[in-house]
Amino acid sequence: MSKKFVPVMITPFTPEAKLDFDMVKVLVDFYLAAGVKGLFANCLSSEMYSISEDERLALTRAVVEHVNGRVPVVATGSFGLTIEDKAEFTKKIFDTGIDSVVLITGHYAAIDEGDDVLLQRFDQMLSLTGNIPLGLYECPAPYKRVVTPEVLKTLVSTNRMFYHKDTCCDEAQVKAKLEAVKGTQMQFFDAHTPNGVSSMKAGAAGLSAIAGNFYPEIMVWLCDHVNDPAKQEEVAWLQAELSRVDPLIHVAYPMSAKFFMQLRGLPIHAISRAHALEPTPKEKAVLHSILDTLKSWYEKLDIKEVVYEDVA
Repeated sequence: MSKKFVPVMITPFTPEAKLDFDMVKVLVDFYLAAGVKGLFANCLSSEMYSISEDERLALTRAVVEHVNGRVPVVATGSFGLTIEDKAEFTKKIFDTGIDSVVLITGHYAAIDEGDDVLLQRFDQMLSLTGNIPLGLYECPAPYKRVVTPEVLKTLVSTNRMFYHKDTCCDEAQVKAKLEAVKGTQMQFFDAHTPNGVSSMKAGAAGLSAIAGNFYPEIMVWLCDHVNDPAKQEEVAWLQAELSRVDPLIHVAYPMSAKFFMQLRGLPIHAISRAHALEPTPKEKAVLHSILDTLKSWYEKLDIKEVVYEDVA
């Protein structure tokens, strides 16, 4: 079975720092032209903590409408002070037309509360949300709550969990979690690009990493060819290259991604509500060098670069 790349969408803003819905359409087309197999809207990369509830819904609805069924769309739904609040928002965002509502693990138990509390609150959440398809997201904010293989197995057994975005960044843990959900309906996506090949070879459905906001065509190629016997030398080479560059693109993110998209010719404004400072001259120089590196990756792997003219 082929693997899937699902980018975590960034949110474009106008010069007045309002949602730029025209650019949302361009971004969707850009991702789709790169060959992605799904989209994660309203996530941390989308600056979900820096936009209002109405904006989260409007943004997600705009993505769903422009995708128009071409690929599945998931979005975060666990907002609100109480479990009841979170359930209500989950219903609202599911009504935008997404395929699954993703729940942030750190929203269901405090950092010093045990897994028994986590499971109890998830149980309550499930009871309040009918049969809405759900997923999990080990989001780094408000704190990264990495679920254990045992917790994952328990939640998957409810038959309500269809998606998991993993951020543990640990190969052994990933393999244990994949074993726990083997043969179930859950699609497991690793967020950590340096783990990409090992996770997919161990059974992950694919990757969902911020690298998709810099070079989605490259990530799609990796997912497409990770199990291709004729491409294993290139796969190993690309994994090493991606691992080398990955720490660099995290600096000043998501502003770094918006600046890089500008370098690629996309008319996105380098405006963020989550990261007020634009990349420094030194950070911009690094991004320019990554663009040069990217051109060499295209050439070596015979990949067609997606350019703005193709999606405008």
